[in-house]
Amino acid sequence: MHTGKQLSTEIDASVPTAARMYDYYLGGKDNYAADRAAVGELDKVVPSTRRLALNNRRFLQRVVRMLTEEYGIRQYVDHGSGLPTQDNVHQVAQRIDPTVHVVYADNDPMVLVHGRALLEQDQRTVVIQADMRDTDGIFGHPETERLIDFSQPVCVLFNSVFHCIPDDDADGPLALARRVRDRLAPGSFMVMCQLVSEDAEVREFVTDFMDRATQGHWGRVRTERDVESYFEGLEVLEPGLVEVSTWRPDTEVAPRQLTQEWIEFGGVGRLPL
Repeated sequence: MHTGKQLSTEIDASVPTAARMYDYYLGGKDNYAADRAAVGELDKVVPSTRRLALNNRRFLQRVVRMLTEEYGIRQYVDHGSGLPTQDNVHQVAQRIDPTVHVVYADNDPMVLVHGRALLEQDQRTVVIQADMRDTDGIFGHPETERLIDFSQPVCVLFNSVFHCIPDDDADGPLALARRVRDRLAPGSFMVMCQLVSEDAEVREFVTDFMDRATQGHWGRVRTERDVESYFEGLEVLEPGLVEVSTWRPDTEVAPRQLTQEWIEFGGVGRLPL
């Protein structure tokens, strides 16, 4: 199990991070020249990535709205939450019920700085700096304990982050998903998706490129079968595990992923009652 090594509090503008690259794709301002340059290089091989990032954000919003409205979920723990963007988890959920509690966890110091500034006036939402693999550290954090009652149903989010985690017996995505699942109450939900490709050359290129660009802060692009394994022991909600732009779209004309060199693949699982 991940032991929670000391996390850096320094922001290095010269090394791209997945969080800041994602922010740039979403039209945010919390990114640097190194992040934008990495995006430019990535787009040469996988040009659908901006649309993919936007579709992933919309998937997150639809999931949170549905779980809050239809299943009465009132507490969320978002692993690898990234930089605060418009219509993040707490905003979507608290529009439905202002009493919803949200914990964001991310290891990027820039996320911590911006998140805390944004949420200073919100006592029901908090940002903590933690490695998403450090389940003990996240679940046992004083702020998490203040806001989240794990004896009650909770939604745990791993939204477009597992590809940032290397394969490792103790700390890889499958082990992490099982570890978190085993600590949740019946009726809890897990939202999991990651970048996949059935093209081995795309998987190899993106994995190598992002590993070099982020100086080792990357895992790998995987296959749909890999993602399916994360949901063992969970009841997968309809329409199952899919490319996320097709997961319960708001309208028939909702944006779809048009190219398939890589896709965001996943869904929503529920612990049996």
